[in-house]
Amino acid sequence: MKAPIVLLTGAYRGIGFEAARQFVAHGARVIVTSRRRVRGEAAITQLGPRAVFLELDVTDGASIVAAAAAVGAQFGRLDVLVNNTAVLLDPEGTLLDLSGEVLRATLETNLIAPLRVTQAMVPLLQRSAAPRVINVASGAGQLSGVPGTWAPAYSISKTALNMLTRQLSAALPGIAVNSMCPGWCRTEMGGPDAPRSPEQGADTIRWLGLEAPQSTTGGFFRDRLPLEW
Repeated sequence: MKAPIVLLTGAYRGIGFEAARQFVAHGARVIVTSRRRVRGEAAITQLGPRAVFLELDVTDGASIVAAAAAVGAQFGRLDVLVNNTAVLLDPEGTLLDLSGEVLRATLETNLIAPLRVTQAMVPLLQRSAAPRVINVASGAGQLSGVPGTWAPAYSISKTALNMLTRQLSAALPGIAVNSMCPGWCRTEMGGPDAPRSPEQGADTIRWLGLEAPQSTTGGFFRDRLPLEW
């Protein structure tokens, strides 16, 4: 069997890096993307020869088009796309203090970028025998449960990302498209007091990418179990 080709955005640190490590450990060829070349190249040095670095700014249309062309030229197809890049710009703010600029910047990276990257990669995914798209969302974006006030721009963007997952799963019937929540993990974004390890957070990404049934699509998962939207 051909080794799966996996592209992860923003995978030079945190959950993305750990997911890349797990994909490599399970025999995949991994494309680590970042707009920070130095950190991206440092990441693939740690991941080993099954990983390559691709410079990609997910907020820049020309960069996305160039990245898709580079993947096509080197690999000819893409089996798994992980939309992992995200920003958290308002961890201390409240909704009443939220500026339009912060909300726009958050949506640009956390919602619009996953759409544009997926659109660009669809032709390559369609060359795969089992294509999959995984959007890294968050429990902060769940509509079920008690309403929260934490990081409103981030939370709104993750709710919207889940709807994007639903829309993509309907628009791409041949591709398994799912969202996942890693939980609160000990990463640069999550901080040292988080209760979960990066390994725990990334496991569901790797499961959705390599092990979940291809028929599993349009869902939201944590620890390999469905979550309410």
